[in-house]
Amino acid sequence: MSQVLDTPPPTAVPADDDLTALAARHGLAVSGARPSLPEYVRQLWARRHFITAFATAKLTAQYSQAKLGQVWQVMTPLLNAAVYYFIFGVLLGTKRNVPDYVPFLVTGVFIWTFTQSSIMAGTRAISGNLGLVRALHFPRAALPISFALQQLQQLLFSMAALVVILLCFGVPIAASWLLAVPALVLQSIFNTGVSMIMARMGAKTPDIAQLMPFVLRTWMYVSGVMWSIDKLAKGHHNWPSWVVPVLQANPAAVYIDLMRYSLIDSFHASQLPHHVWAIAAGWALVAGVGGFIYFWKAEETYGRG
Repeated sequence: MSQVLDTPPPTAVPADDDLTALAARHGLAVSGARPSLPEYVRQLWARRHFITAFATAKLTAQYSQAKLGQVWQVMTPLLNAAVYYFIFGVLLGTKRNVPDYVPFLVTGVFIWTFTQSSIMAGTRAISGNLGLVRALHFPRAALPISFALQQLQQLLFSMAALVVILLCFGVPIAASWLLAVPALVLQSIFNTGVSMIMARMGAKTPDIAQLMPFVLRTWMYVSGVMWSIDKLAKGHHNWPSWVVPVLQANPAAVYIDLMRYSLIDSFHASQLPHHVWAIAAGWALVAGVGGFIYFWKAEETYGRG
């Protein structure tokens, strides 16, 4: 006696289009889907208090384990400036023919540290906060923006020491000091934009954080932090004609020299590249807007994988 086994008819697998239509009909949406750019901006603005509070909390906690606490916010760039002064100013003689070399150097170190710290913090903004990213729903751009804001707060705290140094070395208070405000605003926008670019790259490839110190150190050496691009150019007439304009248009050098021009009376407008404010605004616009859009385009991928 034989037994016939009937196989059930194959079940039809619904197509992706059918599933999409079914989800839409019942009001379902993709979890973590990227919002439109205007909506994304509105979400960030709605969380502006979280961004500022997060930045302040990070700044307060940064040196909480050190006995000197917040004093290290000033001591770190000052110690770097002291090292650079000994190596570059004394041993290599870069202070020759540079008036007010100590204010020149300290201003360069403080302003460069602002950019360097913002980019390094932005590189780890997503990869270093995966627990927060995976646990809560919020626009992820809030993280690199808050880290850039933290570095701005630290710079403003350090500016008090910079003013004291300038006065101690005979640099007078002048109306040009007011130009430091728009210069810092443009630099902050630039730093935030680059931070968001690096945050997206660091989220996908965390090893970039290990490479960035070498990239930033090279960038520092070509940005005129310890030496005058203008003086060096005048002493090397055999350089190709494009070298000096490229060095002067380097965004880090632009913001450093704008701050020197604003704060140090012996640093003259002739030492700045032509149309320097336009160049500074251009870098801020390209990095700020471009970095924000670049980061937003990968919004739904952060924290996954």
